[in-house]
Amino acid sequence: MSAEKLLQGDTDRGPLPANRLPLARLLRRTVLHLALATVSLAMVLPFLWMIITSLKTDPDLASYPPNLLPQVWDWDNYSEALEYAPFGTYFKNSLLISFGHTAFNLVLASTAGYALARVPFRGRTLVFMGVLATMMIPTYTKIVPQYLIAKGIPFFGGNDYLGQGGHGWLDSWWGLIVPGALTPFAIFLFRQFYLSLPRELEEAARIDGMGEFGIYARVMTPLVKPAIATVALLTFESSWNNFLWPLIITSDTNLRVIQVGLSTFQQADQNAWAYLMAGTTLATIPMVVLFLFTQRYFVQGFARSGIK
Repeated sequence: MSAEKLLQGDTDRGPLPANRLPLARLLRRTVLHLALATVSLAMVLPFLWMIITSLKTDPDLASYPPNLLPQVWDWDNYSEALEYAPFGTYFKNSLLISFGHTAFNLVLASTAGYALARVPFRGRTLVFMGVLATMMIPTYTKIVPQYLIAKGIPFFGGNDYLGQGGHGWLDSWWGLIVPGALTPFAIFLFRQFYLSLPRELEEAARIDGMGEFGIYARVMTPLVKPAIATVALLTFESSWNNFLWPLIITSDTNLRVIQVGLSTFQQADQNAWAYLMAGTTLATIPMVVLFLFTQRYFVQGFARSGIK
């Protein structure tokens, strides 16, 4: 029998029995879903415990063994936590700083990323390598130099032209906003997106007489919405959750942020756990809402930037 007939015979008989294939595929899918559900539960469980603890009374918190659910659901913990410290001020400060960091980072990083991706100039590769190098420096190794620079800024906070005699940017909005106004990761991400756009777009814009800034603002940037959403979310999250830098650069209560304000519930002799969990829950809500609105672009940003 020829090979052609063999092939024809296989076709006439139809596909081979594949009972095992769907079963194996179903088994793999079931195992994958169980693993994902386990990981998801492990990530959600601390948040559930935080919310439940925020609704417990002092006897529930002191009970041993601890109760999973409170005997009395005390919703007043939230209002009392807000009255315990000026959380309205802390919340407002965190919002202003986070929105300031996000706005500055989007503008500065997108322009820098566009220049590194689409504008030819001498030393462009060297500049980009320098940006990548700054991403390798651990954050906490920069705290002391950054503090000294902020303290020695000339002509601010009573400093002279040598940066002496005053406190510079300490206890000021300048010190809270400027150091986090630009991140190297944002520059890198924007550069990767601008590189992925076809060059014909800018060539057509130049033929129409559009300048470089017009090409950046009106042609290229509207096409990198996933990068904008990703940088905005990461910048806002990093700024909102920042604790160490606002702690060491401010001593004025009116400039405290919400993450530092949560420490008021932790005293040397006792901890107000219910108030602490209530304040932490309130501090978590803006990030959850922001992620829900930007998650689609956030996933696209990482999927299309070449980051694995």
